Amino acid sequence: MSTTTRKIPSKTKTPKAPARGRKEEREPLTPSLSHALNGLTLNNNTGSTSSNKRARRDPESISPDKSIAFGDPDKSINPFLETSVPLAPPTSSADPMLAAQRLHVQPLYAREKTGSSSTPGTSGSSSAATKVRKLPTQPERVLDAPGILDDYYLNLLTWSSRNELAVGLEESTYVWRASTGAAFQLTESTEGRWVTSLDWSADGAFLAIGMSNGDVELWDVEAERRLRTMTGHQAQVASLAWNNHILSSGCQDGSIWHHDVRVARHHQGTLLGHLGEICGLKWRSDGGLLASGGNDNVVNVWDSRTGDSDPNGEFYEQRTAKWTKRNHTAAVKAIAWCPWQDSLLATGGGTGDATVHFWNTNTGARVASLTTPGQVTSVHFTPLAKEFVTTHGYPTNSVMVHSYPSMTKIGEIKDAHDSRVIYSAISPSGDSIVTGAGDENIKFWKLWEVPPKKQKGSGKSSSSSVLTLR
Repeated sequence: MSTTTRKIPSKTKTPKAPARGRKEEREPLTPSLSHALNGLTLNNNTGSTSSNKRARRDPESISPDKSIAFGDPDKSINPFLETSVPLAPPTSSADPMLAAQRLHVQPLYAREKTGSSSTPGTSGSSSAATKVRKLPTQPERVLDAPGILDDYYLNLLTWSSRNELAVGLEESTYVWRASTGAAFQLTESTEGRWVTSLDWSADGAFLAIGMSNGDVELWDVEAERRLRTMTGHQAQVASLAWNNHILSSGCQDGSIWHHDVRVARHHQGTLLGHLGEICGLKWRSDGGLLASGGNDNVVNVWDSRTGDSDPNGEFYEQRTAKWTKRNHTAAVKAIAWCPWQDSLLATGGGTGDATVHFWNTNTGARVASLTTPGQVTSVHFTPLAKEFVTTHGYPTNSVMVHSYPSMTKIGEIKDAHDSRVIYSAISPSGDSIVTGAGDENIKFWKLWEVPPKKQKGSGKSSSSSVLTLR
């Protein structure tokens, strides 16, 4: 991945001021202005844009004075044009509510400075063994993402094993290739349908797209061709997860479907263990267990080898999970399996919870917990170290790196975005993450170093040693 950013020539008379003093140059995710303007509709009679039409109540959103932050819809400027100068969200000093929220979480930062731990069974002295390092304050690259929805429950970013990033922007899906630094539009849905979830297959060849009307589309990205559309869900599909040829989809009605993408009768099984929307869904790498998190504050761990057959023998139905956990007090979107300890699962709760729990899925025991300063929107383990990263919404809008199992905070990027960081994905090499937010930016952060490959037959290091491609 290149460490430089390209500045797109601008026709504006007044340059766009970077938020909060950052000197960031944003690359357009849309490949050209013609693509950007294609399909743009403005309804001056109703005074609303297409994104306003599909806005829904988000209990996890506590953005103060949202109408002030983003301006009058009647006077909205085409976000694809470089001449647009959107109003920035209010700073903490100008917004009493945000300032009060940050004051409320100050004791959490004070506890970290004194070396105390929020993990049961661990001592504060363990923090001394972990080196605190400075994380980058500026992203390596910034992409424009005009129209990305500010919805906690959706999953609109996914990074493939082929180093390609897929992003859902309202009705469209774009793919950015790290090898060329170029982006192209893969899909464009009809009016009234928009992208709600994305996930790559393990080999990076196929992209699954969940839609607001309950459809699940399967695309061959190299050929830029839709292979099939799998119907059946009665509400939006906010989460997707692959397990070889099985694609699992989490619906707003609380159900999880298993689709066999190889056969015409794709619906192979149903999991019924949630009363709220499925906003987090992850298969373990070996395909043995599936973890789900919902808007009912519940975490379920499902065993793929159990289930009851349908009376007609067409599909199976499972109503009892291997483990059901109710420790969270808010919606659970953040879910991650540990790559270096396959029985370890991490789950993070929303605004009313702000806690990451760690589970031993062999025994069902909670082995650790970490209280954070804000809404937990995602969690990722890196394969390069005994560490994990969390992203957060209000009031910090931050990216935090912690050690495991000490839970010591290694570093933090405060105000990584100008609004809550609600989307993220980890790179295939495990050294970087990409984050997305309602400020319509996608940012790449390098948090770890990939060790150089050792040359065979030589005991000495070479200055021309090959680094893992990112």
